[in-house]
This record gives sequence, structure tokens and C-alpha cells, in this order.
Amino acid sequence: PERPAIDFLGHKLSYAELDALVRRAASGLQQLGVGPGVHVGLYLPNCPHYFISFMAVLRAGGTVVNYSPLDAERTLAHKIEDSQTDLMITLDLAAFYPRMAELLHSTRLQRLLVGQLTEFCGPVSQAQAEQLGPRAEVQWNDQCLPFASLLAQGDDCRLHPLDDPQAALAVVQYTGGTTGLPKGAMLTHANLTSSCSQLLAILGNELTPGNERVLAVLPPFHIYALMINMLFSLRMAAEVYLHPRFDPVEVLECIHRQRISTFPGVPTMFIGLLGHPLTAQRDLSSLKVCNSGGAPLPLEVQQRFQQVAGCRLREGWGMTETSTVGTFTPADAEPRNGSCGLPAPGCRVRLLALDGSEREVAPGEEGELCIAGPNITIGYWKRADATAESMTSDGFLRTGDVARMDEQGWLYIVDRTKDMILCSGYNVYPRIIEEAIYEHPAVEEVSVIGIDDAYRGQ
Repeated sequence: PERPAIDFLGHKLSYAELDALVRRAASGLQQLGVGPGVHVGLYLPNCPHYFISFMAVLRAGGTVVNYSPLDAERTLAHKIEDSQTDLMITLDLAAFYPRMAELLHSTRLQRLLVGQLTEFCGPVSQAQAEQLGPRAEVQWNDQCLPFASLLAQGDDCRLHPLDDPQAALAVVQYTGGTTGLPKGAMLTHANLTSSCSQLLAILGNELTPGNERVLAVLPPFHIYALMINMLFSLRMAAEVYLHPRFDPVEVLECIHRQRISTFPGVPTMFIGLLGHPLTAQRDLSSLKVCNSGGAPLPLEVQQRFQQVAGCRLREGWGMTETSTVGTFTPADAEPRNGSCGLPAPGCRVRLLALDGSEREVAPGEEGELCIAGPNITIGYWKRADATAESMTSDGFLRTGDVARMDEQGWLYIVDRTKDMILCSGYNVYPRIIEEAIYEHPAVEEVSVIGIDDAYRGQ
């Protein structure tokens, strides 16, 4: 319990301190009416408030709804109304508070809880305090309360037993897709627990409980960061170094000085590190596990990072609806160019014909990747139509990803079905073209899209 759980801006919270804060916050939330069936929004960056709030909402019996500061105001308003969020937790930063203060008056929101970025730290520099921009002036009233007020109500929290973890809703995680309004994927307590167990089965031989240091730069409102940086790290009793945003110099210095052992990121982060001159001057030898997710990892980037860092950069595939876990690359397996690995433990995968039927394609043929397992969403919030459309008759989730599987069961994501370009009657997949362009030494990043063409179609 006395081991550090979080390091934020150079200040640490032990597991015992974190647990005490969660218990007090849960008690405060219950006094505000949070319990089973109540949805609480988290509109937060990478900070201790997120860890405390997420755990407190669940302990109080409620459901978490994650909100992204990258969303447009109309998207935030849609999510608030659609998810039935009446209580929102945020920070007094100019990039966060003003938008929620406006939505407090224009949506169903009834109350804001507003924290200060550095309230769980000791003294910090002005530069540290303003990593996410300046603070905003908060209009305190009965509808807008300090986050600290949650912690002032004691720790007498009434527990709500989970009768059926497979049905008990833990998180409503919105996913945008490519068309229409965002849909809320319903992730249960069993989904999140299963995902953690799958990650433990995948990484357990490489990581030691109580001994790992995780660098958390990804925003926690993304399912990848929620599962890897927070839930799995806590299950491993790791020390999580929280950075409010990605800065290549800060990342390199942290790995070098704090002897970071695990760094989950996205391709653009690894591209940024490879392009920074400080990378060659810092010791990255403490890294044991690096993982790229969120988007396809270019092969050239993967190979270059492994050469520079001396640590294998692994790639898997997953999505919001799979609680981030879908496929993985075994630590003792020879990497296969372009492959996102094998189905995760407990997952079953099928590739179905691209004509929308449920005909299974042969190994080597391209088809829509469909997946089933204990980590898969039970459906979309208030969208029975979307749930039915996304599921096969035997309960496999249609992911919308085009893939092929080789004779040994390794999967290769070709592209998104919706991203596929129809050119002169041929199916053209942007990722294949992007991989070819990435081979040119002058190219750092590339994205291929289809443009309407009167002759070729696209």
C-alpha cells in the first residue's frame, strides 16, 4: 500500500493515499445522488483527478462516460444528452471549464465538479502549472462545486454488489466511426476485467508486479490509455508517471532519469521521438515493453525505433468495442511484417466475405474481421439498431476492418471497409499505398485518401 501509484509533476501518491482519496470521493458522489443507473461524465486530461474520479464513480455504483476535449461543442452536447449525463467532473483550465460551463446552461447537465490541476501536488513551477494552458475563472455556485468538496464528506461509502458483472455497465465509451453521430459502446465490469486478464496473459512473463514504471502520456478518455495506462497498470501495482501532454523532450528525459520500463504510445509519438536529436543522447535501455496502438504502425517506424531504443516495439489491434484488446504479438515469436499478431487469449476471430454475408473466407483471402470474446461490448447505448447491425447471427462483432489471415493464424489488417477506395473497379487500400510511400527517406508522415474522379470513380 505504501508503494507509489502515481507520479504527477514530480509529486507522488501511494496506493494507500489513492485508495483513501477514492473512498472519500465515492462517498461525496453518493451524497450528490450517484449510484446504480447514474452516469457521471469525466472531462479531464492526464491527471490524478481522472484516476480518483473513475474509481470513485464505479465504487459509488455509477457509470463513467468519457468526454474528449478534442470534440466540437455540438458533439459534446450530443453525448451529454444521449448518455443522460447529469454530473460532469472537469478542471479549472481555460481549455476545459468554459465549454462545460456553457453546456451546463444549454444541456441536461445539472452540476459541475471542478478541480485544480495541481491540487494533489506540492509546490510546482509556473511552467508546470501551465502545461495545459492558463486557468479559467470559475463561477462557483450550487451548480458548480469544487472537486475538493467531494473529499470533505468522509469515507462512508455504501457498496453496491454486482449481481451480474457481464451485464453491469461500467463505462459508456463513445466511438465516432466515419459517418453519423457518435455511438456509446457499453462496456461492462466483466469487459474491463477480462481485458485486464488478457493483458496479463499477454505481458505477464515480461513484467513483474510491483516493479514496473509506466510512462502515461496518452489521454485517459481514449480506451487504449484507459485500459493500458490506468486499469492494467494498477492491477500490476505499477508506478504510473502521468504527463499532461506529449512532449518529446519530457518523454525522453523521463525514460532516462526515472528508468521507465513500459511506454505505450501511438505511431505519431514514436515518429516524433525518432525525429528528435535528443533521442540518441539519452539512455533508453530501461525500456522492457513498448506498444503502439490507436492507428496502424508503419513498418519503417517500427524497425527504426527498435534499432534506436533497443526495445521491441510491439503492435496489436483493438478498438473501443473490444475494450482495447483484440490481437497481440507474442514476445517469443518472430515478427511478421505487416501483421498485427494473433487473436488475444479468449478471443475468437472470423473473416467474413465483404459482400455483407456471413460466409467465411479461406486463409489468405481478404474479409471483414469479426471477433467474439469476454472483452467485447454488449452493444451500443440506446441504439438497438446499431447493435443488431454490428453483430452477426452467432454473436461476433463486425469490426469494419478488412483483414486476411495466414495459415498459422496471424492477422494482417488491410484497411477499413469505409476507407477502401474504389478505383476503376478495383479495391484500393490506403494503408498499402502509405506503406510504400513511407519507404522514401524524405517522408515522415503520410495519409492517403480517395478523391472523386469522373473517369476512375475515385
